[in-house]
Amino acid sequence: MKKSEKEKYLVTAALPYANGYLHIGHIAGAYLPSDIYVRYKRLIGDDVIFICGSDEYGTAIEMSAIKENVTPKEIIDRYHFSNKQAFEDLSIKFDIYSRTSNDIHTKTAQDFFLNLYNKGILTQKKEKQLYSEKEKRFLADRFVEGTCPKCGNEEARGDQCEDCGSNLSPLELINPRSKISGDTPVVKESTHYYIPLDKLQPEIEQWIKTKKNWKANVINYCNGWFKTGLKSRAITRDLDWGVKVPLENNEGKVIYVWFEAPIGYISATKELFIEKGNPDGWKDYWCSENSKLIHFIGKDNIIFHAIVFPAMLKVYGDFVLPDNVPANEFLNQEGNKLSKSKGHGVLVKDIVKDFPPDVVRYTLTSILPENKDSDFHWTDLQSKNNSELAGILGNFINRTVVFAKNKFDNKIPQRYETEKVDDEILNFIKSQKKVISDCYEKFRFKDALNETMNVARAANKYFNDCEPWNLIKSNPQRCETVINNCLQICHSLAILISPVLPTSADRILKILNKDKKDFVWNNAGEICLNHNDELGESEILFPQIDDKQIQAQINSTGMEEIQGDNLITIDDFSKVHLKVAKVIKCENVEKSKKLLKLQIKVGENEKQIVAGIAEYYKPEDLLGKLIVIVDNLKPTKLMGIKSEGMLLAAKKDKDLTLITVDKEINSGSLIN
Repeated sequence: MKKSEKEKYLVTAALPYANGYLHIGHIAGAYLPSDIYVRYKRLIGDDVIFICGSDEYGTAIEMSAIKENVTPKEIIDRYHFSNKQAFEDLSIKFDIYSRTSNDIHTKTAQDFFLNLYNKGILTQKKEKQLYSEKEKRFLADRFVEGTCPKCGNEEARGDQCEDCGSNLSPLELINPRSKISGDTPVVKESTHYYIPLDKLQPEIEQWIKTKKNWKANVINYCNGWFKTGLKSRAITRDLDWGVKVPLENNEGKVIYVWFEAPIGYISATKELFIEKGNPDGWKDYWCSENSKLIHFIGKDNIIFHAIVFPAMLKVYGDFVLPDNVPANEFLNQEGNKLSKSKGHGVLVKDIVKDFPPDVVRYTLTSILPENKDSDFHWTDLQSKNNSELAGILGNFINRTVVFAKNKFDNKIPQRYETEKVDDEILNFIKSQKKVISDCYEKFRFKDALNETMNVARAANKYFNDCEPWNLIKSNPQRCETVINNCLQICHSLAILISPVLPTSADRILKILNKDKKDFVWNNAGEICLNHNDELGESEILFPQIDDKQIQAQINSTGMEEIQGDNLITIDDFSKVHLKVAKVIKCENVEKSKKLLKLQIKVGENEKQIVAGIAEYYKPEDLLGKLIVIVDNLKPTKLMGIKSEGMLLAAKKDKDLTLITVDKEINSGSLIN
């Protein structure tokens, strides 16, 4: 690995699947924070490249094509270009927005695979998979649905049950069926290549321990995986759509998308430097000791970017490992989970039609789910615009420029001898500049925004305290100095706010009639405008958003769908009979690691429930417990065993606790 002269930053944002439109949850998770960070880094003069692109392989895309009866190419073209436009509409500006269907990515991914294969790192294993005799193909996890063995949901996917959130494999499903044709698959063996993450764990775990500046949510997530123990992971699949395995006698096999997709960061960087006419320039960022690789992702991607991809880079050799992986939690909407697959959420392509991009960027930045899940509310967008952007930032810019226009012939007035209060506000901006910078360096974007707005608040206070409307009569020279100072502050605010509000910053410069010659981070708090220069046309930066506009959004179809999914009437609730039940017998289900069979007493009746709680409770732990059950659930079969209800439990991450009653009460008691 070579050493370059100047420190470089390689910033990536998670490659979005090209199988659906982007919603604001995606933006808050990875793309807005990364764009803000890159803009800040460039303002302080750092050498940064910003990489992203579409993730265009995998079963999700092939399934979308099958549902619509079109080719996968039609699906990826539609969403690649629409999402690329969505990023542009929100002023998220990558150095390159590539796609993994490009030839350069195919070659890069295949070369990466061959490097590991030729070093003897990859292993081969035979594994049992579901096979459709009707379709003459192995069925990948998302091509299968069936009954969840844990909760009884009859429409669980082969990789996950969306009802109970359990991670599954196709072979775990009860009564599995093909999502394509509906036929019942058979079990066949197939040979696949694996990367031995179990053997690589000690080295990766030790490397993670050196990351003292990583966010706690990322470290905790990684430690959870280490505690459970990494397992050898398949890197090939039996699919038609994907990067072909570059070995003979492997027809019908592709490189698994989780392995191939992050290599897209490398191939996109190669593509960027080919376009620049410097084909080897990518190595200065990927293969240099002075380069810092930073992955911006959502929390559902932590395993791949903090553990798996670093392991891949390490065994390949010559690549830098991630310097940081600042993953965000999830953004919800009005308390409801956003979902691309279900079409829940405010789409970027829609919100930018009704609201300026900077208003959306500001609102999302103020509620970024940096350490825990957060909520988007339409009323927040209104109040953020009206009270903060218009009432604080826009107000200061407008009152300053209008005063100069009316009293000083639309020119920057003379700067005479300053007073203590004039120097104090500029010194405050300089000190805030360091505070804001520290927030950005630590990926605390909400704090950075708040500290930036504190500058605007201080600027308004300075204007009010100086009372230029009185000075123009009593002390005109002093008034000139104050307004000159205020215009300098306008320029400083444009610099400080530009990572979050790039379009507004440009508009402030246009109002000031100022070029970008002095537009660098260090000039915040400095004197950059010249006396007697002509100002531009004043304008209202942030028009008020009225109640009708917000109510229209709340009443829109998408919003009603989200509310309807989670809100029920008392009549709906009355249909569910929750009762207290006493466990009178409990035993493990043969050939299952997860299921327990419980005999329960509900009043005078006895029932049987099969529940996926064997990983959390031993049979003897449950005898005599008073638990809460759904008593009128339609019976189902799990592992061939009849289950006549469902017990209630609370689950967070990998912990599960049964819902019990805290006082002795008769079994069969109705819960209201």
